Amino acid sequence: MEFSAFMEDALIFDWNRIGAPAPPPLVMLNDETLRDGLQSPSVRTPAIGQKIEILHLFDALGIDSANIGLPGAGRHVVADVERLAREIVSARLSVKANCAARTHPNDIRPVVEISRRTGLPIECCTFIGSSPIRQFTEGWTLDWLLRTTEQAVGFAVKEGLEVMYVTEDTTRATPETLRAIYSCAIRAGAGRICVADTVGHATPAGVSAVVHFAAQVIRDCGADVGIDWHGHRDRDLAVINSIAALDAGASRVHATALGIGERVGNTPMDLLLVNLVLMGYVERNLSRLDEYCRLVSRACDVIIPDNYPVIGRDAFRTATGVHAAAVVKAWKKGDRDLMDAVYSAVPASLVGREQQIDVGPMSGKSNITYWLEKRGIPASEPIIDRVFRRAKSSPTVLTEAEILAEVYR
Repeated sequence: MEFSAFMEDALIFDWNRIGAPAPPPLVMLNDETLRDGLQSPSVRTPAIGQKIEILHLFDALGIDSANIGLPGAGRHVVADVERLAREIVSARLSVKANCAARTHPNDIRPVVEISRRTGLPIECCTFIGSSPIRQFTEGWTLDWLLRTTEQAVGFAVKEGLEVMYVTEDTTRATPETLRAIYSCAIRAGAGRICVADTVGHATPAGVSAVVHFAAQVIRDCGADVGIDWHGHRDRDLAVINSIAALDAGASRVHATALGIGERVGNTPMDLLLVNLVLMGYVERNLSRLDEYCRLVSRACDVIIPDNYPVIGRDAFRTATGVHAAAVVKAWKKGDRDLMDAVYSAVPASLVGREQQIDVGPMSGKSNITYWLEKRGIPASEPIIDRVFRRAKSSPTVLTEAEILAEVYR
């Protein structure tokens, strides 16, 4: 029997299943790469052709919706947003579009105009600060927040837009303020509310508490309104917080390729997708995930660290003798699933990659044998011994050229 047929039951005991909640009934993904992702002070804004390529990869990965810009920022953004909207229409893409807007008619009006010119429905993500620290800094009162919310949401709805009402810094806002402004937005016609962890303050417990609270406000309003979660990674809790939000009742979570965004960034869409697929929360074909990350890396001039999970150069790479020996034994059994799982929690094949064994100072002879046989080079004892001696005297993993120099000496 092949390993894949009995792996989970016989060869891996999965503690993750113990006490785990059932997958949520609805999980949607909103990609913020082309809006919030570009707020990073270190990224380069992609050219429109690159943005279109990225948009097509959103679609290929089954991402449900994407924020394609903030048109209120100026004419240059309007032009790109309109071009992306036209691409969705002309290419018949499945990904839905939304746009960010400050909670003011002047920001919402360009979204209305682009939607009308292109014939594409565009969700308006109108945002406003909600925490006491933000109110104190800006000199805002609750009455002002309520008037502004009612005016902006009401204007967008009247103009035919679906509205997601976004409360910035939700995870540091008071229950009283959130209840008041969410209720106001819902009465004005918002179809979704977004709980935003704008400065990456929340822990999973905090996420669960605030999302449950938002759901209770919706129930108290007698409304059928969806909940979004928008997380940042300042405390490096963004992925687990997104999962906690889904478990608490959010039905759509936001993320960006490679986690790019303001300060240290947003929830990384690539890692979120992998985890949601492995947990059985969504079904997606991730064979183009590596392409998505590398395109954004090039377009935005973002370096992917070698040790970045799943996508990084070292994610499925080992030169350690004990680890490599186990992978080689699995390879000799002719079972790729076994090879993928014996020293990895993420199957390389899930994202279109494969296990890689290198040769270095921590390697055993099985590393060398595998390396040679994978390249069709006879693994004779003299060759193995020469490469082994070279590896043991090297401070780093050997390059292909260094190994071949020993092979053909």
